Amino acid sequence: MTDSVFVTRLIPDEGLDIIKRNFRTSVWSADMPPSSEEMVARAKRCSALVSLLSDKIDESVIGSLPKLRVIAQYAVGFDNIDVTTATKRGVIVTNTPGVLTETTADLAWALIMAASRRIAEADRYVRAGLWHVAWGPMLMLGIDIYSATLGIVGMGRIGAAVAQRAKGFGMRILYSDTQENDFTRSVEKETGAARTDFASLLRESDIITVHVPLTNETKNMIGAEEFASMKKGAVFVNTSRGAVVDENALVSALSSGRLHAAGLDVFATEPLPSTSPLLRLPNVVLVPHIGSASFATRSKMAVMCAENLVLALRGNRPPNIVNPEVLIHR
Repeated sequence: MTDSVFVTRLIPDEGLDIIKRNFRTSVWSADMPPSSEEMVARAKRCSALVSLLSDKIDESVIGSLPKLRVIAQYAVGFDNIDVTTATKRGVIVTNTPGVLTETTADLAWALIMAASRRIAEADRYVRAGLWHVAWGPMLMLGIDIYSATLGIVGMGRIGAAVAQRAKGFGMRILYSDTQENDFTRSVEKETGAARTDFASLLRESDIITVHVPLTNETKNMIGAEEFASMKKGAVFVNTSRGAVVDENALVSALSSGRLHAAGLDVFATEPLPSTSPLLRLPNVVLVPHIGSASFATRSKMAVMCAENLVLALRGNRPPNIVNPEVLIHR
């Protein structure tokens, strides 16, 4: 065991045990993530980091770790990592795609249903002792999901899984994506989804769900203008990245009644600050970034992360490498 690994948070034993069997392993056991300074101090002599989305691994951190060869991300997204700097310094970056697709699609649908039918609001109503009439014709009216038009922004793996589930609700499925390829065409054939431009999707959809990565192009891609173009009474769901949405514009759309409701798993700042106006709105369902949070999926992610790490440190090509160009110079 010549290589040392720093794991920035406890991950499921199925993956952590693999890492411990192969390398000298140090684990940050606190719930709060380590600061950049703490990460550098703990990983100074390490060959690899196992990182989470909440770990900011920027040029300064990478440059302060002279022995670093691998960053194994325990997530599918990697916008917290300066991949350009990692590549320049010969550091392999890996992630855990695919295994969380179905679980995240399930969560997107949970938010679609909860927001559309006011489930969280109705639960609070009952718990607060406000339910005084057994049945009221105007009580907690929501919007129908069956036969509604679903707009999917981003037709990747998760967007496709959301579309597959929409078939069972007899929905008209629209999608927009920057790519048109065999994958998107296969989704169209399987689900009946119709490709359209972003503006048309916003205008025509009763429910809009977002599944795009965070890039310079997608940051704040949905703001005041986009919310204004949506149907009055539409439902908006985001399980991608919080920074894709202008939260102030979303608050205005929810407060004004432009949107019927929203369901959010991700936020511009995480954890969501106690001062956020979203917390005061009754027509938004808020969950703490739990898209992949099932026992089975988190365990599969841990194993994939560990296997990526072992292969990379052993000099082999990991199957889920983010920056394959780094191997050219090795």
